[in-house]
Amino acid sequence: MKTVTLAALAKIAGVGLATVDRVLNERGGVSPQTTRKVLQAARAAGLKRILPEDHRQPWQIEVLLSGNDSFFFRQLASDFAAVATGLGYRRLTLHRTFIPEDRPDQLAAHILTRSRQRDGLIVFAHEHPAIYEALSLCKQRGVPVITLVTDLPGAERLCHVGINQLQAGRTAGLMMGRMLRQQGDVIMVSGRFDYSAHRQRIEGFRDVLQQRFPAIRLREALAGNEQRDTISKLLEKQLAQSDAVAGLYNTGLGNTQIGEALARHRLLSRCVYITHELYATTQALLAQGALSLTLDQNTRRHAQLATELMLRYLDGGDAPHTYADGKVEFMLYTEENCR
Repeated sequence: MKTVTLAALAKIAGVGLATVDRVLNERGGVSPQTTRKVLQAARAAGLKRILPEDHRQPWQIEVLLSGNDSFFFRQLASDFAAVATGLGYRRLTLHRTFIPEDRPDQLAAHILTRSRQRDGLIVFAHEHPAIYEALSLCKQRGVPVITLVTDLPGAERLCHVGINQLQAGRTAGLMMGRMLRQQGDVIMVSGRFDYSAHRQRIEGFRDVLQQRFPAIRLREALAGNEQRDTISKLLEKQLAQSDAVAGLYNTGLGNTQIGEALARHRLLSRCVYITHELYATTQALLAQGALSLTLDQNTRRHAQLATELMLRYLDGGDAPHTYADGKVEFMLYTEENCR
């Protein structure tokens, strides 16, 4: 192999010869970002063990999550912290930020700011022009972005990490059709319609029931918008209009309010009730026999996989498949396996 000169490395890294010398000989005085750039150039040139692993600066990674008060995002944030702790402070520094779901412009601005300060971003966001533009600028700056939970089709992202949301909705629909014990309407309560995850769940649920169980009457989906008060009001209105409710499917938060509404109308434990995520509320409802089934996304696997794929890319440039490498398998829980 041809010997690589310091001058050649400096040209590859886009820095001065003195900077390369300081990095390779550990003289200090070079920023972490420039240090990484020089080391990456050295590895690409075949000098992969110039510096011991312990002397590398930790990667700066930021996770941007929803600021709503759902269990899912609180647990996801906790799992990311646990994964980062397990990897150690020399491997990466993890930053977590929560931004309200109804502030896409704020999220886009934060993405742009952090793209100048972080080595990689892991983002939960919905399909909004400002978000797409921000991710495009991240790519121009060479900052990889992984989308999380809800996909952004066509966006400039490294890959997507999450379950197959359409498949989850279809599974919920299949189980609803097979578990219904009586005739009546089926109510759908959806989270935000501007998030592809909720749209795909509703789409899959509706398609399976219409294709395989055409006798089941489906009401129009209620737009809960991840607001507990809104869910309560819309559901109360629906339940007051008819007592012929045989099933209910909820794609997002609000299971406490839904359980209370069903109980007021004496439908709890009588109708088939299917939702998402396994946590204290759904565990209690399952144990009571009030909830028929919950589909859990496995927050820990999201955190592990997103972090792993990001580090593989930052360390060695391994580009993952957009969907296959980041696919998380969801799990079904009933009262028999919820503990």
